[in-house]
Amino acid sequence: MEKLVSIIIPTYNSADFIADTLASVQQQTYPNWEVILVDDGSTDGSIEICEYFRKTDTRVKLINQNNQGLVAARKSGINSAKGTYIFYLDGDDWIDENCIEIYMQ
Repeated sequence: MEKLVSIIIPTYNSADFIADTLASVQQQTYPNWEVILVDDGSTDGSIEICEYFRKTDTRVKLINQNNQGLVAARKSGINSAKGTYIFYLDGDDWIDENCIEIYMQ
């Protein structure tokens, strides 16, 4: 079995982008991944979008925290990660469908 990759995505007021970010992760050709979403106190509806993805995909986990900044959000994600490898992605980014597969090669 392939090793688990934990994809940590801190998000803060990323409602305009986070659905596309998460959709790009769900399309990965590498099958063994988890997403750790860390909502860092968003006030723009990002949390509702993140919650939708959490409810519809068991590989997506969601952490809510008061705004503490990017470094603290990444640390929260690392503390919850179960993967052998960590991959960071920002809440307004997307990745090509073979990104994690290439990363693991």
